[in-house]
Amino acid sequence: MFRFLLLCYLFLGTALAATAGERRVNPENCLIWGPGLKAKVVLPARYFYIQAVDSTGQKFTTSPGEKVFQVKISAPDEQFTRVGVQVLDRKDGSFIVRYRMYASYKNLKIEVKVQGQHVANSPYILKGPVYHENCNCPTEDSATWLEEMNCPQSIPQIQRDLAPFPTVDPDKIAVEIPQRFGQRQSLCHYTLKDNKIYIKTHGEHVGFRIFMDAILLSLTRKVKMPDVEFFVNLGDWPLEKKKSNANLHPIFSWCGSTDSKDIVMPTYDLTDSVLETMGRVSLDMMSVQANTGPPWENKNTTALWRGRDSRKERLELVKLSRKHPELIDAAFTNFFFFKHDESLYGPIVKHISFFDFFKHKYQINIDGTVAAYRLPYLLVGNSVVLKQDSIYYEHFYNELQPWKHYIPVKSNLSDLLEKLQWAKDHDEEAKAIAKAGQEFARDNLMGDNIFCYYFKLFQEYASLQVTEPKVRDGMEKVESQSEDDLFPCNCHRKKAKDEL
Repeated sequence: MFRFLLLCYLFLGTALAATAGERRVNPENCLIWGPGLKAKVVLPARYFYIQAVDSTGQKFTTSPGEKVFQVKISAPDEQFTRVGVQVLDRKDGSFIVRYRMYASYKNLKIEVKVQGQHVANSPYILKGPVYHENCNCPTEDSATWLEEMNCPQSIPQIQRDLAPFPTVDPDKIAVEIPQRFGQRQSLCHYTLKDNKIYIKTHGEHVGFRIFMDAILLSLTRKVKMPDVEFFVNLGDWPLEKKKSNANLHPIFSWCGSTDSKDIVMPTYDLTDSVLETMGRVSLDMMSVQANTGPPWENKNTTALWRGRDSRKERLELVKLSRKHPELIDAAFTNFFFFKHDESLYGPIVKHISFFDFFKHKYQINIDGTVAAYRLPYLLVGNSVVLKQDSIYYEHFYNELQPWKHYIPVKSNLSDLLEKLQWAKDHDEEAKAIAKAGQEFARDNLMGDNIFCYYFKLFQEYASLQVTEPKVRDGMEKVESQSEDDLFPCNCHRKKAKDEL
């Protein structure tokens, strides 16, 4: 993960003079880092971190105060600055500062202060142009973009998913995949050509194409994408089953399974939360980090679960909860797949805020129709996850380690009570697992990680193509639906090219 680390030393002076013996944030030891401090890193919501340190050089592990740091972002060369800013207290001595730009600027100035005093190297000057999310100004050199984003050289899950496909023939799959799946499944056939996006849909239910359209449009605004042709499965279940013959077809899906060979992408839910951070989506990887409930020691010690009836094991969980209410608080918010027998499952309950989940120490993660897409948010909270063993996985599951990042539970939940009791009897170990899971999510599931994953996936897949991707008959161009006309941007790259 990107780590633009600046050691900053902070003196609060008499402004934060405290009573004798009270621990204070020290003038000399504040850490600031993150991708939001680089002008060329364009994210829907840019962000960076602040870590508070005391006079002995020790990092705070609890909040020094929600409003200790004040952040102002402005454009020195402009009359108005259209930037939304939030300082999120992670309650562990660190803060996320996130900001979303609604216009582009020649330069951007970031000021971090404590009671009117600049912190260390503040102000930070981002020498531009600094582009906002909807500005169409792709970097021509993808290697430069990957370096600026601090993307990894390779991603193990991508290597695993592409291994069954040593070559890909766009002409061949353009005919064969619609023949195999087009009538029964919902698919999108995409071609990226000259950094433009073209699509043809197959099947009746193709509304979820909006999520794929959105990430592709966002990527092409930022970087010159490789010419590539591929199919996206819009349904829940992976399509390409494992088989002995060689007639496999590459299908991109949001969820993988151990008995399929679909190529996995970050889920539409996580992707949308990245694109819409500080927009219409309230649940995202950053907002959760500022809403992790009370300190570990003060959390409720019953395990929590809420959801709909999309899997038999969920029915068993709710019955188990009714039998052992002192251990598990599980209830249905909706019935759709099974008959609702209130004598077995209790009444349907109202939804609760996801942030309220973290009032509880123990979070139970059970599959829905496929993998439960809430796992990234559960991990990044300050609670320990008890995760059901499953054939389904998201793009990051294979990097998670049981007993390090989560507590494993058998797929039939037969050992759930035993694992819960273990967590209660080994509180420090459970707390350490919760912390490790949180650190994994912080380091691997943020917005820049998601953009890197998508680009590396398309880049590696494109390198397998043996014929040229084509804009096929029936394809339409995907156009941006953003209201960018309100704040148009003048791309310096396009301007330079025109002048040549």
